[in-house]
Amino acid sequence: MSIVGLVSAVCPSGGIKKRYFSKGLDNFQGFTSSECLGIQLQVPVPFYSGIRPSPRATSLQVVCKDCPRPELEGAVNFLEAAQMSASFCSSPRPEKGLDVVVVGAGLAGLSTAKYLADAGHKPILLEARDVLGGKVAAWKDKDGDWYETGLHIFFGAYPNVQNLFGELGINDRLQWKEHSMIFAMPNKPGEFSRFDFPEVLPAPLNGIWAILRNNEMLTWPEKVRFALGLLPAMVGGQAYVEAQDGLTVTEWMRRQGVPDRVNDEVFIAMSKALNFINPDELSMQCILIALNRFLQEKHGSKMAFLDGNPPERLGMPIVDHIQSLGGRVQLNSRLQKIELNPDGTVKHFVLGNGNIITGDAYVVAAPVDILKLLLPQEWREILYFKKLDKLVGVPVINVHIWFDRKLKNTYDHLLFSRSPLLSVYADMSVTCKEYYDPNRSMLELVFAPAEEWISRSDSEIIEATMKELAKLFPNEIAADQSKAKILKYHVVKTPRSVYKTIPDCEPCRPLQRSPTEGFYLAGDYTKQKYLASMEGAVLSGKLCAQSIVQDYELLVRRSKKASTAEMTVV
Repeated sequence: MSIVGLVSAVCPSGGIKKRYFSKGLDNFQGFTSSECLGIQLQVPVPFYSGIRPSPRATSLQVVCKDCPRPELEGAVNFLEAAQMSASFCSSPRPEKGLDVVVVGAGLAGLSTAKYLADAGHKPILLEARDVLGGKVAAWKDKDGDWYETGLHIFFGAYPNVQNLFGELGINDRLQWKEHSMIFAMPNKPGEFSRFDFPEVLPAPLNGIWAILRNNEMLTWPEKVRFALGLLPAMVGGQAYVEAQDGLTVTEWMRRQGVPDRVNDEVFIAMSKALNFINPDELSMQCILIALNRFLQEKHGSKMAFLDGNPPERLGMPIVDHIQSLGGRVQLNSRLQKIELNPDGTVKHFVLGNGNIITGDAYVVAAPVDILKLLLPQEWREILYFKKLDKLVGVPVINVHIWFDRKLKNTYDHLLFSRSPLLSVYADMSVTCKEYYDPNRSMLELVFAPAEEWISRSDSEIIEATMKELAKLFPNEIAADQSKAKILKYHVVKTPRSVYKTIPDCEPCRPLQRSPTEGFYLAGDYTKQKYLASMEGAVLSGKLCAQSIVQDYELLVRRSKKASTAEMTVV
C-alpha cells in the first residue's frame, strides 16, 4: 500500500519540536502543543478580545502530500451556497445593527453569528462550556494530545461548509484523500474492499463505475436488483425521496425487493456512519438524500480531514471573523432561563451566574434536547414547539486509542469497520497533520450504536473495542494486548448527539423562524435539506441569519416599542 500524507513538524529554525507520551515513554517527532499553532482556547477573561499568537510562538512548516482540492466551484449546490453567502455582504447596511443573542457555539451558532456579522449586525454568541465547537468540540490532555467529540469528515457534497472555509481563507486546512470508499471485510479479517471513483468520469458515471468494479461485496445479480430498487428514486426525484420518510431502510428494501445481503454488506455501515443507528431504525429518506448527493455531484463523496483540532483550526477563524466585525463571543456562559414579557415574547436571557443578557432578537442554537429543557412553560403547548418532542438526540461514543507501535494494516483514509459495535475509524497519526506520528498509531473510532453502552465504564468500552480491532488487525492487535499495547485512551460519551433520524421525523423539524416574534432556532435538527450533519448545522445557521435579516424592520419596531414601554414604566 502506498502511503500518502507523510508530514514532518519542523520549526523554521530547523529544530524538530518534541512532544511526550505518559508512562515514561521516549519522546517522538510530532506536533507540539497548541501554542505552536498560535492560539489558546481557554482564556481567563470573559470575552474573546482580539486573541492573537504569542510573539514567542513559532509557526510550523508542514511537508505533506495530500490529494489536490477538487474543483467544487462549478457544482450547482456550491454556486447556490456561494450566492447565499454573498447576499449577507451585499445586503443594504442597517442604520444600526441589531444586537442578536445567540446561544450555542457549535457550528450552527458560529454560522448564525458569522453571517449576521457579515450583514452588519452585532451577534453576542454565548457558549455554556469552555470550548468552541459543540458536537465538533475537542480537548487537549496533559500530554498535549487532542481527543474529539467525533470523527469528523468533510465531504465534497457539503457546499455551505466548503464555502465557509473559502470565505475564511482556510481551504488549505482540509486534507483531501483519494476518491474512494474503503470497507473492511468481516469474513476476511484484515482485508478491505474498495469503491474507487475514477477522476476522468463525470457524475453519476464515476459512482456507477465504482459500484460495478467492486465484485467483493455484492454479486452482479444483487447489484442489478439494488439498481432496480433505486430506479423509482432516480425517476421520482425529490418528491419520491421525501415520501420515503415514513419507512425504515429495512422496510424500504423489502418493498423494493432488494436482497438482504445489500443491507448486510452496505446499508448497515452506511446507516451507522450517517446517524449512528442500524437500518431497522433509520429513515430511508436519510439514505436517499446521501446517495443523491454522492451520485449527482462528481466530487460529492470525496472526503477530507481537518488538519488539526476543530476548535482551533475551524472554530477560532470564525470567532476572529465575528470579532473583526464587532461581534462578541463569550465562553462559560450557560443559559439558565428564557424570561418572557406578558405578551409571550422574550424579555431577556438569564445566565447561570445570574447575569441578564438582552438583545433585539434571540437565537437558541443548542441541541434540540437542551432546547426542550429550556422552553418556557407558556410555549410548550404551541404546536411549533410541541412537535419537538418527536426529535431526540442519539447516543454516540468516540474512542481514541494510542498504541505503542505504528500499525500497518490501515490507510490514509476513513475506513468503514462493518463491525457490529464500531462504525467508522481512522488512524489519525496518518490522516491528520497535527496528530501525525511516524512511530505510533492513534486510532479514532466511532462506537455505534451506543445506546446499550453509553452507561458502561470506559474500561468495558475499551475491552469491547479491542476485541473488534483484533479482527481488523489480526496480525497486529490482540484483545489481551499480547501484540500492540495500549499506551493510553480517551472515551468521549455524548448521550444526546444529532437527532435520531427515524421515520416520520421530517414534519416535526421546525423552521428557523419561530412563531414567537424575535425568537429563532438554529441547529441541524431544524428544517434544511442536509439532515443531521455538519453541513446541515452550517446551513441552518445561514437560514437563521437570513430570517433575522429579512425581519429587520419588524425587529427594529419591536425594540423601539419595548424601549418606549420601559421609559413609561420608569
